[in-house]
Amino acid sequence: MLVLSRQRDESIIIGDNIVITIVDIRGDKVRLGIEAPKEVPVHRQEVYEAIQRERAQNESQQKVADDSASPSA
Repeated sequence: MLVLSRQRDESIIIGDNIVITIVDIRGDKVRLGIEAPKEVPVHRQEVYEAIQRERAQNESQQKVADDSASPSA
C-alpha cells in the first residue's frame, strides 16, 4: 500500500484521469473529492462489497435456476 501525506486542497493523481483532492479535515474524518470518468465506478468499500455480495448471490440463484430448467439425465 502506498501511503501519501496531503493537506487540505492538495491532490493525488491516479493514472491520467483520476484526481483525488483533500476537501476538508475535521477531527478524525477526511472528506475527499474524486474526479473520474463516468465509466469508472467509484464506491466506498462497504458499498462495493455489498454490490459484490449481491452479484454473487444473483449468479448463484441464476445457476440454480439454469440447473433446474435443464432436463435430467
